Amino acid sequence: MEERINRLKELLDKENYPSVYLFKFIIKKDDEKMQEIKLCFDESAEFENNLSKNGNYVSISIKQMMLNSEDILLRYERVSKIKNVIVL
Repeated sequence: MEERINRLKELLDKENYPSVYLFKFIIKKDDEKMQEIKLCFDESAEFENNLSKNGNYVSISIKQMMLNSEDILLRYERVSKIKNVIVL
């Protein structure tokens, strides 16, 4: 897992900041879990949710202005602490 994070950090460090970053997650349809994810981001974040074909899962796309790669990794770390969230 740490190798994956290091690779992601290397890629993110090549970007120009500040910039808008797109986060993507998948969860089983659960309003409480959705709220937990929202609390990991600032009020300025833009959320878009799409239900799966059968309505069992929700794809969450979040756009937020990020100042550096560390801010991005911090958001991923916060969300990864929530059970049963798939990070894309």
